[in-house]
Amino acid sequence: MSGNSNVTEEVDAVVIGAGFAGLGMNRRLRDEMGLSVRVFEAGNDVGGTWYWNRYPGARCDSESFLYCLTFDKQLMQDWEWSGKYPEQPEILRYLGHVADRYNLRSNMTFNTRVTSAHWSDLTNRWTVGTDQGDSVSCKWLVTGIGCLSSTQKPKITGQDSFSGPSYHTGEWPHEGVDFTGKRVGIIGTGSSGIQSIPVIAEQAKHLFVFQRTPNYSVPARHGTVTKESLDEVKKQYDDIMAKARASAVGMHYEQSGQSALEVSEEERNATYERGWEEGGAKFLFGSFNDIGSDIRANDTASDFIRKKIREIVKDPAVASKLSPVDHPFGSKRPLIDTNYFDTYNRDNVTLVDIRSAPIQEITPTGIRTADGEYEFDVLVYATGFDAMTGTYNKMDIRGHDGLALKDVWAAGPLTYLGVSTAGFPNLFMITGPGSPSVLSNMPVSIEQHVEWISGVIECMQKDDLATFEADEQAQTDWVAHVNELASTTLFMQADSWYLGANIPGKPRVFMPYVGGVGAYRQKCDEVAAAGYVGFHLGKESISA
Repeated sequence: MSGNSNVTEEVDAVVIGAGFAGLGMNRRLRDEMGLSVRVFEAGNDVGGTWYWNRYPGARCDSESFLYCLTFDKQLMQDWEWSGKYPEQPEILRYLGHVADRYNLRSNMTFNTRVTSAHWSDLTNRWTVGTDQGDSVSCKWLVTGIGCLSSTQKPKITGQDSFSGPSYHTGEWPHEGVDFTGKRVGIIGTGSSGIQSIPVIAEQAKHLFVFQRTPNYSVPARHGTVTKESLDEVKKQYDDIMAKARASAVGMHYEQSGQSALEVSEEERNATYERGWEEGGAKFLFGSFNDIGSDIRANDTASDFIRKKIREIVKDPAVASKLSPVDHPFGSKRPLIDTNYFDTYNRDNVTLVDIRSAPIQEITPTGIRTADGEYEFDVLVYATGFDAMTGTYNKMDIRGHDGLALKDVWAAGPLTYLGVSTAGFPNLFMITGPGSPSVLSNMPVSIEQHVEWISGVIECMQKDDLATFEADEQAQTDWVAHVNELASTTLFMQADSWYLGANIPGKPRVFMPYVGGVGAYRQKCDEVAAAGYVGFHLGKESISA
């Protein structure tokens, strides 16, 4: 089925990606709706982001029992999570189990990247091309490519001259890396850096951490769950998931209705202390309701975390460098960790502040900054992703009259509901820009999109419709709404990848929807109930 560009295979739908989104969409379209489906995946197996992100300490920051697919209640009862947060190997095993259990690999093509997708106004179909020479015609094209799947490696003078091995956390060798006895340099202290630094430090002879921007982080408290508590969750799954679907972030927490400014300092600090001890997202989402919107409230949380850093890190100068002061807590991705700040008390760890003394070049033996040279054997880039749009821009996606998606999105992504773009009929984006996506527990948002997209396709089949496309005015209004909501939050006060600020030359546009998972679901349901208002639904152009 691969490599023959002279033959165009015809199917009902093509799905790109074999992570949570691709697996869920494939099962829904193929097994429940009886459509012919082809799935293309760049890796050699299922897993999506968890196939590539195998760096030391890689772990999800949603609790394990929430980070799952819910279409089969028996699957939820049968699978046994081992801890509070699912670690990368366990998530990969889980997704492999799902693929095996429902025979989802049988129509998947691995080791294959989609390079092009061109729409024909004559046939009302997409022609999808791959790097292996596949040519597949489909009525519906669904992207399950993930929001964080296009790695970002900054251009640094001399980086090709480094004589030792170098790795990116998002493209980690599957056989792993042994740092025993090695001097290691790591660039970046975002999510993957904060997770990997403590693990690498335990193994390496010496670890140099090159930090540009310190980040807030709270303890994960990863080891604080028992099998008995996970078994108890299984008895309450229906209620837990109902709360998650209606919540702001796709989790079951009861959000506080209280302002941080309405209580005494003593009560406020006691609340933060409980959140710190419990760990995880509870600190942010379960403490006070205005941390994300009122800078005065946020300052109380930020000050609390900075105080904790000073208590944990013994060297005051190092603690000061690790304490964020240029952005509010939560305005960048909220991070959780295991022993991250404690790691800087180790004799074999050196923190290098590259904001005050920037990297000037990578040399054959290490890194030279404005105030010194650092020699090491292995270089790790924990420098993140071209989020939300990067992978789309790497594909040649063309809609009406050969219009290129990357040109339409040149000033920032344009979608209606984060699922469809005007000018590109029958192209559906799972957790695309303009949806809650990265501001939520991803499987909850993914499944909502799988269900909604399936509903559209069922409607098209029932009414013999050929095309489904976002209305340009509805799209314009939605993008304005997304930006208006973001402007009321503290997200706009940080140079984050939410805004594309980590990519040189990328337009500064806030890409996710901050209105909440529950509110977004309600809006999507209302659009569907009103006959998909804001979308154009068309009959077959040739036979009509």
